Amino acid sequence: MRLTPEELRSHRWFGASDLRSFGHRSRAQQMGHDAEEYSGRPVIGILNTWSELNPCHTHFRERAEEVKRGVWQAGGFPVELPAMSLSEPFQKPTTMLYRNMLAMEAEELLRSHPVDGAVLMGGCDKTTPGLVMGATSMGLPFVFLPAGPMLPGRWGTEVLGSGSDTWKYWDRKRAGTITEEDWRAIEGGIARSPGHCMTMGTASTMTAAAEALGLTLPGASSVPAAFSGHARMAVATGRRIVDMVWEDLRPDQVLTASAFRNAVTVVMALGGSTNSVIHLIAMAGRAGVDLSPADFDAVSRRTPVLANIRPSGAYLMADFHDAGGLRALMVQLGDLLDLDARTVAGTTVGENIAGAVVHDPDVIRGRDRALSPEGALAVLRGSLAPDGCVLKTSAASPHLLQHTGRAVVFDDYDDLAARIDADDLDVDADSVLVLRGAGPIGGPGMPEWGQLPIPKKLLQAGVTDMVRISDARMSGTSYGTCVLHVAPESAAGGPLALVRDGDLVRLDVPGRRLDLLVPDEELTARREAWRPPVRPPARGYAAMFARHVTQADQGCDFDFLAGSGAPEPAIH
Repeated sequence: MRLTPEELRSHRWFGASDLRSFGHRSRAQQMGHDAEEYSGRPVIGILNTWSELNPCHTHFRERAEEVKRGVWQAGGFPVELPAMSLSEPFQKPTTMLYRNMLAMEAEELLRSHPVDGAVLMGGCDKTTPGLVMGATSMGLPFVFLPAGPMLPGRWGTEVLGSGSDTWKYWDRKRAGTITEEDWRAIEGGIARSPGHCMTMGTASTMTAAAEALGLTLPGASSVPAAFSGHARMAVATGRRIVDMVWEDLRPDQVLTASAFRNAVTVVMALGGSTNSVIHLIAMAGRAGVDLSPADFDAVSRRTPVLANIRPSGAYLMADFHDAGGLRALMVQLGDLLDLDARTVAGTTVGENIAGAVVHDPDVIRGRDRALSPEGALAVLRGSLAPDGCVLKTSAASPHLLQHTGRAVVFDDYDDLAARIDADDLDVDADSVLVLRGAGPIGGPGMPEWGQLPIPKKLLQAGVTDMVRISDARMSGTSYGTCVLHVAPESAAGGPLALVRDGDLVRLDVPGRRLDLLVPDEELTARREAWRPPVRPPARGYAAMFARHVTQADQGCDFDFLAGSGAPEPAIH
């Protein structure tokens, strides 16, 4: 059944014959709009996270106009609503501190305005989950419009991938194997177009997850930002949201348990970012779906890595798109997906991927030629992580997946920065680097500090990887044997707070264990002597964050935001 014009939510603002609606209509005319433009038409809110400090979204001014064109074509009335941009390269201490702020803003923008449906414009890491979380809680029909990856970087004959090659060449510079001139040339060639990271970092992972959830048009997540197809996709998105409003196709009809299983499966097959665990758990919570780190591990054990994309593989997102994109990869997954899951396109997942072809079988592998027989991530538990932690196995060193070593402990990021390259640091290749004070409360905001640098003297000796453990996150473009998201975090009194230099730490990825090999009586004595190292902020958003953020295993959402949102506003 289709809605009638009188059943549109915006009709409450514009359609009544009272003093308040007179004000709404007269103010619309003040902006140059005749009643024919909006009367009886779906009003579409375009939540645009464009910013002059977000290079991933520099093309969004144009894309917003293209979305509007599609809305007009389908008989809707588009209104652009700016939303917080969350610029991963520039915002400090971390955009993760503000993901929930964007989610709150998105929810309240849609609730408080005369909007019938929404197009969510995002792509840079936290914008995808933030927008989806807020719009899900609001419950209006919406389509997500991915920003698209940037084009490949270049340094001479070297093809550069954002993030991954930054870490690689920074280590080479620290080791003295490239020059300052080389480093400057890499700086000028690594990011050459609009769009988010073109490696399988958090941005590409989360936009792919959004498509797998059924929240985008089919094939939307891998289209590079600079391709003309991206503009056409924006127009098509604008057309589709108008039909979704008439169909009353709301997020609770799409965001089911099956949809989230599909998204987790796709993340594993892509060699996706560890950050996806936190974000998808938070997104599922807004949809009323129970999703836990254990679910990720279970899916990982049965899902092969098929996408040969950096940092787990060799190629970049433009190659993935040309090879067939996410639709082609999902065809390879076949029976591992619920093909009957519904999508915003009005069709099922199976219908969306029907006919997709792999054009380059080295970029998108078949299951018989998988990069790894199991998925990208492993979830571990043990005495050092009672509530779990995460490791990206597809980007780790195989010889370190079972390892015991002496802990070298850093109390916070400043301590790490001050001592990591010191000649007298008591460390060797078998040591386990431990960083604490970097979780949701301790960071604050759980910054991407989890790829601890290899000490300079070990780099110069040829060491390229070590076991590194923290309550931080790491960039999805990072690599190495980095154990992340240790929960509970040290600032909340988790066991990570009790580790001391020289303690033995055992990592056993096949056994899914992370343990501190210290006698219980010694840990009891340490716990009795422990005092919280951080004082919560006294004011503002940071104070609210510290009081209400949940731990990593629960998605780091605010404890008061899970599920659907508040009642509709009264029109007085």
